[in-house]
Amino acid sequence: MPTVTVAEVVPADRSPIYAVLSDMSAFPRFMKNVQSVTIVERGEGFTRSRWVVKLQGATFRWTERDDFFPDEGRITYRQTDGDLKTFEGYWLLEPEGDGTRVILETTFEFGMPMLANLLNPVAKLALRENAKAMIRAVADQVTRSV
Repeated sequence: MPTVTVAEVVPADRSPIYAVLSDMSAFPRFMKNVQSVTIVERGEGFTRSRWVVKLQGATFRWTERDDFFPDEGRITYRQTDGDLKTFEGYWLLEPEGDGTRVILETTFEFGMPMLANLLNPVAKLALRENAKAMIRAVADQVTRSV
């Protein structure tokens, strides 16, 4: 399964970044590719969220379970239903210098083995660009509120 990992240093402490990342229903307000995020269930340390995202002109829909580990600066996600066979990964926040390294890792599988060689490289590029844009959008949100 292809995996995309993107990391960038954001000039802010971990706490405000984590606050922005854990409020996923707000993502559509500042992330252009995220059309909607609806929280369908909240529990102790987790949510189930329904997503609609546009990538390279295609619209993807899925429901995921998000598990929150604030003491570790980590959020994991795993698709439970949706357009892809597999879609999972994590956000990880690590101190670095005067800021925080924000890492977003995503593993995915389309579920069409015959098309994997054609689709995976394009999807990896699209996911990498989207991940970079998401981290920049989070950084903008954090630096605006500081």
